[in-house]
Amino acid sequence: MTRCPECDAEIDLDEDEVEEGEILSCHECDAELEVTQTHPVHLIAISDDEDEEEEEDEDDSDEEAVVEEEEEEEETE
Repeated sequence: MTRCPECDAEIDLDEDEVEEGEILSCHECDAELEVTQTHPVHLIAISDDEDEEEEEDEDDSDEEAVVEEEEEEEETE
């Protein structure tokens, strides 16, 4: 029996029916879980924070570009 790493709920999985890298959802807490090992089955929670950090990095680089453009405009005046 495999357990959800987030809420510790039992997840009934057959080792022969899942593949490494497969994404599953916990039926109790709806956490996204990735299969990292199949014999025995091992799951890790996929963090939404990674997606948010990537979006923040993109936003930061856009803001930096705007600041640089404004500084260049001030220098030319």
